[in-house]
Amino acid sequence: MPQDQGYLKRRLPIQTIMFTLFKGSVVINAMALAIICGFVLWYGLPAISWEFLLAHPREAMTEGGIFPCIIGTIALSYGSMLIALPWGVATAIYLNEYAKPGPLVHAIRLAINNLAGVPSVVFGLFGLSFFVTVMGMGVSLLAGMCTLAALTLPLIIGATEEALRSVSPTYREASLGLGATKWQTISKVVLPAATPGILTGAILAIGRAAGETAAIMFTAAMFFSPKLPSSVFDSVMALPYHIYVLATAGTEIEKTRPLQYGTALVLIALVLGMNLMAIIIRARLQRKLR
Repeated sequence: MPQDQGYLKRRLPIQTIMFTLFKGSVVINAMALAIICGFVLWYGLPAISWEFLLAHPREAMTEGGIFPCIIGTIALSYGSMLIALPWGVATAIYLNEYAKPGPLVHAIRLAINNLAGVPSVVFGLFGLSFFVTVMGMGVSLLAGMCTLAALTLPLIIGATEEALRSVSPTYREASLGLGATKWQTISKVVLPAATPGILTGAILAIGRAAGETAAIMFTAAMFFSPKLPSSVFDSVMALPYHIYVLATAGTEIEKTRPLQYGTALVLIALVLGMNLMAIIIRARLQRKLR
């Protein structure tokens, strides 16, 4: 039809402009990421050595390494996932598979969405007042893990719900038609099919937990420790807080400048490594499902 052809001709320039804007946004974001990573790599790489990675800090943290910080960051990140992942998956299963639509479910989802936008410093103050003071955990690894678990819980719940929704209803119908119970259907059919999506949420949560400073500075992190923590009730050093201390509260800030960039580079590499491990596990699960 002539009218349709005229409409398509008018739409074509708009489409071209929008696609150009989208491509430009991708290029700008990629350039910004490359500049930031290149900047940190340029100034941080000279500080990287075996001593820097495996030694304890010394001489007011102007010498030595960041080994306790690396161990503390790994413990906080994976420990928070051990707490948050089961709770988040269980909550998503209830909301998606069992809960009936109504005011209660709407209120729960609204609360989860609001928690996802709360600044991390608020979670840090909550962890200080509840886990550290009320629960009597003190400034410890356990308190930091619980605080980071609360911080990442909305992210895990949202990703798990989306993964459960993406599972085809025919899977559920076929399982129920064969005589399986609802829980058997969820545990044996739905959850395995949704596992790659759940792991995607876990990947994002680990990355956020590993890079948080405000959430752990009140609950788990300490300025300096000559030894590794011996239990979950000990305080720990962590890479994000160590960078903050070196850049703002150190006695010789300019002298520690290479250590700041080196620590930042190690933190980026650590987050990428943890994410890569989760991505590899997710890819293997996806191949098994196929």
